[in-house]
Amino acid sequence: MSPGQPVKKSAAPELAPQHLKPKTDIEIADAAKKRPILEIAREKLGIAAENLEPYGHYKAKVSLDYIKTLKDRPDGKLILVTAITPTPAGEGKTTTTVGLTDALNRIGKKAMLCIREPSLGPCFGMKGGAAGGGYAQVVPMAEINLHFTGDFHAIGAANNLLAAMIDNHIYWGNSLGIDPRRIAWRRAIDMNDRSLRHIVSSLGGVANGFPREDGFDITVASEVMAIFCLARDLDDLKQRLANIIVGYTRDRKPVRAGQINAHGAMTALLKDALAPNLVQTLEATPAFVHGGPFANIAHGCNSVLATTTALKLCDYVVTEAGFGADLGGEKFIDIKCRKAGIKPDCVVLVATTRALKMHGGVKKEDLKAENLQALEAGMANLKRHIENVQKFGLTPVVSVNRFSADTDAEIDVVRRGCAELGVQAVLADHWAEGSKGAADVARAVVGVAEKSRRQLKLLYPDDMPLIDKIRTIAREIYRAKDIEVAKPVQEQLAQFEAMGYGKAPVCIAKTQYSFTTNADLKGAPADHVIPVREVRLSAGAEFVVAICGEIMTMPGLPRVPAADHIDVNADGRIVGLF
Repeated sequence: MSPGQPVKKSAAPELAPQHLKPKTDIEIADAAKKRPILEIAREKLGIAAENLEPYGHYKAKVSLDYIKTLKDRPDGKLILVTAITPTPAGEGKTTTTVGLTDALNRIGKKAMLCIREPSLGPCFGMKGGAAGGGYAQVVPMAEINLHFTGDFHAIGAANNLLAAMIDNHIYWGNSLGIDPRRIAWRRAIDMNDRSLRHIVSSLGGVANGFPREDGFDITVASEVMAIFCLARDLDDLKQRLANIIVGYTRDRKPVRAGQINAHGAMTALLKDALAPNLVQTLEATPAFVHGGPFANIAHGCNSVLATTTALKLCDYVVTEAGFGADLGGEKFIDIKCRKAGIKPDCVVLVATTRALKMHGGVKKEDLKAENLQALEAGMANLKRHIENVQKFGLTPVVSVNRFSADTDAEIDVVRRGCAELGVQAVLADHWAEGSKGAADVARAVVGVAEKSRRQLKLLYPDDMPLIDKIRTIAREIYRAKDIEVAKPVQEQLAQFEAMGYGKAPVCIAKTQYSFTTNADLKGAPADHVIPVREVRLSAGAEFVVAICGEIMTMPGLPRVPAADHIDVNADGRIVGLF
């Protein structure tokens, strides 16, 4: 079965009478009638049972050997879902990704979606889960948001195996001459834990090694995660792992993971995880949920392997980039598309009038009241994202997630503002209505995608100096006046270029809540300065991370974490996830 073949239409979710309807995302997910994943694979994608590794009844991994057989099939169309700058009011990007894919099937297209796996840190922290919401969800919701198929555990284990082998190498004589003061590799854990950001390890005497400063990143910020999501196959994965720079000698020569023979064992830990995870939506649409780097501290996209496989299986593949189009969208194009050779046919920008009013200065508690003046002001944020998408040669469709308090006058403001830039703004209500609520968005997307000529424009060429790549992103995407780069950071960038990494793309790590590095500055600020306080070389992932402002690669828990409300009831059901 290849793109273009007919597909059975998914039935819309059967909505119970209002007084019997589940109220929360997890209640809706638990009430869903899921189909066996082997049936979904066979009927929707043409994948036979022998090419799947089931994890229970509703999850399965697709065989890497089977994926190799797809290489000569034509690619379907790729739809990227991104959003305005996120606010506490919520935008619903993953929900839109799910609802739009269901809607594409509803209007007769053969479609599937590719999204990231959720991290335990946000699930128990402030953000919550990442499997959609309402009647536009991927299921089994609780399992996806918690341990799923164990991919993140494998990635964390591979990261920490390398850390252990570095310390062990030094303990047993340090034949490579690693300078303990210049070890660049940190440990990882898939949890928000601010106390682990900076630690001292190897205490307890000679038997435990040499005490040194160390630290933890959250697993989704590990270079192993980035490598995992950019690797094309097992051989590529192993080579990238071998290229990781773990530290430097006293004369500042790089030492790689391959030199301490860690890459083979790391690949063994990741072998099963590399196969994409297949699940389904509430409407039985197939979905790959695989990999999960954060977009504010990494490149924010699901795995290349999942996306490229999906493109061989369907007419339409809907994927998402983390956070706003400035942060996740830019990285999707300048890193993932550049490395994987893929090009979106259409971009969907998700917005809500509530979030736009917040960008216009309205407090969260006042968002239900009509405020056209604030909405007009907040439209500057959406317009900038539209302009940024257009800089890549792409045509966006704006999906406006409708809330019950939205007024016709507010919707008209959004539509008029988008029309001024030649862009459609389409109302959507997939949270409440599933595919039916996103059908108009799906039709608009098809209209754009069918005309696509796939002439993607990257923001900068490979041979531009690293510091100029950072400056280009700051000026073109964040509308900054300039960047502020201390001399030691400039020297570090020059060293990376001298080592042969001058052609690498740049991954900006900064707050997701503003075009600036000040999370409180909403709207569309301009002419600010972006401070670059640190740069890190991800030699295996083949990009350079520029850490800007106060962003942390190990988040902390909020005052009242989501974990406070998560529990297991007497029937063994998990409650409180959102």
